[in-house]
Amino acid sequence: MSTRHATHLFLILGGLLLLLGGVSLAKGNLFITQYEGDTLHLMEIVLRMAQGELIHHDFMTPIGALAFWPIVWFLQAGFGMGSAFIWSQILIAVACLPAIWWAARSRMQLGLGVVFGGACLVLILALLHGGVDASTSVSMHYNRWAWAAAFVAITLAVLRPIGSKNSVADGVIIGVMMAILLMIKVTYFAAFAPGIIVALLARKDLKALVVALVTGSAIMAALTLWLGVSFWAAYLLDLLTVAGSEVRSAPGADFADVIGAPAYVAGSMAGLSGVIFLRQGGRLSEGLALLVLLPGFFYVTYQNFGNDPKWLMLLGVLLWAAMPEIGVRNGRGWDMRWATQMVAIASFVLIVPIYFNMTYSPVRNLTATLEDFTPVLAGNEQHADLKTAKLRAQRVDVSRPFDREGQPFAARADAEHREDVTEFMGAALPECSIETGLPSFFQTIAGDLEEAGYGQARIMTADLFNSYWMFGDFKPTQGGAPWYYGDLPGYETAEYLMVPLCAVLPAVRDEILGNVTEAGTDGLREVRRTETYILFDKR
Repeated sequence: MSTRHATHLFLILGGLLLLLGGVSLAKGNLFITQYEGDTLHLMEIVLRMAQGELIHHDFMTPIGALAFWPIVWFLQAGFGMGSAFIWSQILIAVACLPAIWWAARSRMQLGLGVVFGGACLVLILALLHGGVDASTSVSMHYNRWAWAAAFVAITLAVLRPIGSKNSVADGVIIGVMMAILLMIKVTYFAAFAPGIIVALLARKDLKALVVALVTGSAIMAALTLWLGVSFWAAYLLDLLTVAGSEVRSAPGADFADVIGAPAYVAGSMAGLSGVIFLRQGGRLSEGLALLVLLPGFFYVTYQNFGNDPKWLMLLGVLLWAAMPEIGVRNGRGWDMRWATQMVAIASFVLIVPIYFNMTYSPVRNLTATLEDFTPVLAGNEQHADLKTAKLRAQRVDVSRPFDREGQPFAARADAEHREDVTEFMGAALPECSIETGLPSFFQTIAGDLEEAGYGQARIMTADLFNSYWMFGDFKPTQGGAPWYYGDLPGYETAEYLMVPLCAVLPAVRDEILGNVTEAGTDGLREVRRTETYILFDKR
């Protein structure tokens, strides 16, 4: 890319960053219309970190610290939760812009560079995880950030430079991006590291590989000096706990479906076709690298809720940039340049709806009607700028069976398709789950506990979330889990065990109570029972 085009590219990407970031900030609030549970999960983590707790040490999560540090910094500077989230995304985008620009400048022509760079910035700055629902949310922001870092690292490793080679710059950026993946979500690092190494070796760019390894190692060494060796041990323990979790073994479609189900098979075929056409067109190293990367693309898609194949955008970019020369044909006489172009276009077409949805999400935030929303944390002035739809916050819907004994459809009941009724400490717990209204649900129970005299207590909840301390005068459990994955995190330090009669996720409640029963219930004493929960003193 010429110097003039490189300047134009930087200005275009910088303008897009300002546009998306500015539109996101313009309303002064962050309005979410989806996944309030994920919002509470994020809020608990960043609030605990802002209070001085160390991730993995003081609470359990498999998500890396870098997914939350930027938000924490803005919270500590006095920003509200909503503006802190938006500003953290802008900060990440500004920090990554030079690397995104370098990857596009050194590997692509201007038009393709704009597509690539724009996709990376959209991944960072969107106010939606993906999908095709017209909504806004903070859910799984770390997945978007990780995809953007992976796009840059993979592009620099797979594609050959258009002009003169700068292995040092390439290696430094790849090393930084891989360190970012390790500190945001390890699965991205594990999925893409083999393909990146193979790509650099296939291109015979050993210097870039060495520089990347040195850069990444230096970053990890610096973090170890800052956080201590025990930080990595705690991080690994959290990852192992999640890996063995029965509750969260797969957040969406089965792995085979992510590859071969009707919604995904066209993308999978595009990926495999791309490998074949690159190899037949003489792009041997690029085809080999893509072949090794494909399982990683499939796995990350499987591992992320929603199962969006966001990698198809990168596939289109890689295929377009690595098209065989004009006139190259395979054994059947097909024009390999034309064939590769068609697969690239198909990849873009398949993924455009999801990227358009993410691109438009800041506009939805801008056009939201203030009267339709309410703060997630009612009564907390600092964080009142994070709002959720009143319909979802104040309308509490539950799901219950309607075919139990004495109910209208009891005669049609089939016990084989019903879980056994859960019993704990002699009490039969109803089959009931919360569908909507999580903020009201938590606020009401927290208020009841406070009025009953349990303020300042450490209460562990037998449920997916332990968010009650954010809604009342309570203390979070030391070593607890903002999102439950397994075992009994925080149980030893809790003073009380609260069992909701209607849980966010009954399967989690049952697993926790099973673990408590296995650990022994001799010290538990029921001290309060209401229509919504049973409270046990465990001291």
